[in-house]
Amino acid sequence: MPTTDADSLARTKRYMPWLVAVALFMENLDATIVNTAVPTMATSLNVAPLSLKGVLTSYTLSLAVFIPISGWMADRFGTKQVFKLAIGLFIIGSLLCGVAPNVPFLVASRILQGIGGAMMTPVGRLALVRTFLRSELLSAMNYVIIPALIGPLLGPFVGGLIVHWLHWRVIFFLNLPFGFVGLWMVRRYMPDFRDENTPPLDRLGFLLFGTGIALLSYVLEVFGEHTMKLTDISFMLAGAIVLLAVYVWHAQQAAAPVLSLALFRIRTFAISVGGGFFTRIGIGGMPFLLPLLYQIGLGYPAWQAGLLTMPQAAAAITMKMCSKWILARLGHRLVLISNTVLLGLNIMLFTQIGPGSPLLAILSLSFTQGFFASLQFTSMNTLTFADVADKDASKASSLSSTSMQMSLSFGVATASLLAAWFIGHVDQTDATQTIPALHKAFLAMGAFTILSSLMFWRLTSTDGDNVSNRVRSPDSSRAATEA
Repeated sequence: MPTTDADSLARTKRYMPWLVAVALFMENLDATIVNTAVPTMATSLNVAPLSLKGVLTSYTLSLAVFIPISGWMADRFGTKQVFKLAIGLFIIGSLLCGVAPNVPFLVASRILQGIGGAMMTPVGRLALVRTFLRSELLSAMNYVIIPALIGPLLGPFVGGLIVHWLHWRVIFFLNLPFGFVGLWMVRRYMPDFRDENTPPLDRLGFLLFGTGIALLSYVLEVFGEHTMKLTDISFMLAGAIVLLAVYVWHAQQAAAPVLSLALFRIRTFAISVGGGFFTRIGIGGMPFLLPLLYQIGLGYPAWQAGLLTMPQAAAAITMKMCSKWILARLGHRLVLISNTVLLGLNIMLFTQIGPGSPLLAILSLSFTQGFFASLQFTSMNTLTFADVADKDASKASSLSSTSMQMSLSFGVATASLLAAWFIGHVDQTDATQTIPALHKAFLAMGAFTILSSLMFWRLTSTDGDNVSNRVRSPDSSRAATEA
């Protein structure tokens, strides 16, 4: 029988979320797996480990600069072509990283990787939003949440295994099979959405915002490492703020700015992106604090500390089976308010982990942390597009992805500041001093996360119902209407 348009759409809906998941897993795994290999890479390339700082920061800076124009590129050239280009650049960048003979070559290759990675998340989410009805979006988004959580968890552990048993270059070659599978799936299942009336690229806006956000990202990176004078950091931070402030003024004057701030007039979009920014600061700081607790405080080797975070991956998969029912039953408002508080309390409970703590208690906290974080991501990401029109989906995807990238960077910087503040004046070789100091950092991060729940009080009880397929009783529907 000949293939019909209905058959083609059904296949796209069945397999396209897996395509996006494969690409994002590859990207998120690569973003964290390299950190573990830095000492071995430095020895192999005959440089000091600090000389490889550019290998790490160049990728992050590329993401920050090029995510904002990903939506415009998808509208102009089509989601299929841009997603194919993104995976292709990531493959080429990975291959070049694997054969890099020196540090400058490696940094340039990581920039190429970052350009490809910058287009994967926004364009992948855009394709999902335009393919699925809002009532189907929650199920589709679940496939995207899992690699976003599992990749960073597996990265340090897999990186440690590769460095121990194989050559560090294998870390980059690992991306190649995933990338080729992704290209094959793009050819078969990725729809090609585009806008024939796409305006020209806002070059001035791209220059202002790209430079400002790159400078801010760099400040957060060096701030977390405490390797630069405070006056220099303050000067760069002021420059970044000025550039971003000028962009805000420019965006109000431009007919088609590179990032449309007018989207914040959509209440659910503004709350999900704004609230999500502050909530992700707490979530983003945990990968920094937990290794300190496990390795410096409890004395676990790096590979064992990595294993202690693995239950979060199992929790992400468990959440996938529960989140649809939870949101359909309770609604986005109640879930986001209560789950944010639970997430903050769970972070605080890590203050109970110390010498002699049962392994089961650590693993249980890790599992609940992964469950609450995954439910939070699903709730916020689906609410982001609940009331955004399809014609604005590319702009919303670029803006929300930029916010996510920056909030996680802020999370690491905030956790680093707290850790330096609390453990900077204690003997870090003495667990009896280090652990209580780290506990204070967990308390602060947890309290900040709980406070971020206030952002979600602005939601109404019906917000997001078109995404969660929430079925309300006649009495509750009448009460909501009267309210």
